[in-house]
Amino acid sequence: MTQRGQRKTEVGIVVSDKMDKTVVVRVERLVKHPKYGKVMRRYKKFYAHDEKNECKVGDKVLIIETRPLSKLKRWRVLKILERAKGLSVGTEEVIGNDQADDEIGSS
Repeated sequence: MTQRGQRKTEVGIVVSDKMDKTVVVRVERLVKHPKYGKVMRRYKKFYAHDEKNECKVGDKVLIIETRPLSKLKRWRVLKILERAKGLSVGTEEVIGNDQADDEIGSS
């Protein structure tokens, strides 16, 4: 019996978990500019299957290539390497001054 080939794995950061059992993972790679030689960051987003909805935005995850699961999903979350720091569940951070918005709207 023959063994399957090695499946590709990537490490990335979860940027969206709004879908059911699906997360969007942003994978970063470094490439050298062909002419100038500067090292640049390049990003790619992958849709990955998260069976138990465990991943949250900001988590560092290991994803593995798999068979097509939907139109865009070709990856599975293998494990969560690192949880997002400083984010607690159910809290929202308010950005800006709400009173300033009220004053503008009333005039």
